[in-house]
Amino acid sequence: MQYYSTNKQSSKVDFKQATLNGQAPDKGLYFPERIPILPKDFIENIISYSNEEIAYQVIKPYVGDAIPEEELRRIVSETIKFDIPLVKVTEAIYSLELYHGPTLAFKDIGARFMSRCLGYFVNHSAMLRADNKKVIVLVATSGDTGGAVANGFFDVDGVDVVILYPSGKVSSVQEKQLTTLGKNIHALEVNGTFDDCQQMVKQVFTDEELNKKLFLTSANSINVARWLPQQFYYFFAYKQWAQKNNPPVIAVPSGNFGNICAGILANISGLPVKHFIAACNANDIVPSFMQTEKYEPKKAVATISNAMDVGNPSNFVRILEIFQHQFINLKKVLSSCSITDAETKDTLQKVYKTEGYLLDPHGAVGYLALEQYLKNNPSEKGIVLETAHPVKFYDVVEPVIGEAVPIPIAVQQQLLLKKKSTKIAAEVDLLKEFLLSL
Repeated sequence: MQYYSTNKQSSKVDFKQATLNGQAPDKGLYFPERIPILPKDFIENIISYSNEEIAYQVIKPYVGDAIPEEELRRIVSETIKFDIPLVKVTEAIYSLELYHGPTLAFKDIGARFMSRCLGYFVNHSAMLRADNKKVIVLVATSGDTGGAVANGFFDVDGVDVVILYPSGKVSSVQEKQLTTLGKNIHALEVNGTFDDCQQMVKQVFTDEELNKKLFLTSANSINVARWLPQQFYYFFAYKQWAQKNNPPVIAVPSGNFGNICAGILANISGLPVKHFIAACNANDIVPSFMQTEKYEPKKAVATISNAMDVGNPSNFVRILEIFQHQFINLKKVLSSCSITDAETKDTLQKVYKTEGYLLDPHGAVGYLALEQYLKNNPSEKGIVLETAHPVKFYDVVEPVIGEAVPIPIAVQQQLLLKKKSTKIAAEVDLLKEFLLSL
């Protein structure tokens, strides 16, 4: 499998080089030159396959010969080594719980897969050893990515990780997850927004002087090794879906749009899905685009579903690429809406009181978006992706439900650890200075 840049100004590369590069030299995102179509009998008999086999069959065409089969099977097995249950909430709505991994968030899948791929490439690359450059994984986070990447890469030999996060704009649990590990994990607390963090990361990737001295790659969902494995849990959801003759509508809480893009990719590959809903908070760039066909990035605004506070979602260009920038085809598959903080709180409270099911603020955005869609399409049933454990946002959730959220033991222990971060202004020169000091 070869990957081209969405800006069409860089050479094609294989999976290994796309993973190592992170972003293409022309500042575009890597995209597979073809979308593999899975055998029809594989989909029809999906219930008879193990999750490990499903994930391997999904990802193998994208990896190609870059990783040997035995090694890729090991990476896949370690990536999905936790439950991903589909839980019934109402007769029409099911929740796919993606928070049973080590950092209680959906990004554990992508981060675990990418860290193991990158670890393999670093330790089996004669070129990297010959250059003797320090390998640094650079990531901007609006919340969950940071913790997942920190956990996935912790103590990986030969790799340093630098995580940029907006000061005061991630939850207290999220902050502890990305700032308390130490060793090869370095947290930069940026006085700015997530978009500032993301822009700083993009700028250093194109800095020629810096790249002569360091080998930089990305662990954001712009990296194909982070983005592509997110397809796995859409297949796992369908495996658990009882009504195979009536495919689900899937609502995805959406910020940077990597997650829903992976779902659409899975659908194009053959996975039955009736429709996708990109559920956004007040950052309504995509909902506005779906109404006007005008893509107008804005400065991100802070909400209680902070991991989705993105004013210029990087991965939306990949969604446009899937549909060859044909809006009429995109609209058949995807709709999008914006949910306010007040509506989010109301949904969180209502679902907990009436159904006994506790959502996190992001899941609540997705739930209401799905509920609104099903009101207009009463014959359909759907799945909401519950992307994080409510305890990660206990400071938002507890006042809404009037109860304490039970804290898992692992989180209890992490909350007691001391935060280790370096505060910097949102200036790319300060980031460059820090990277060269490692």
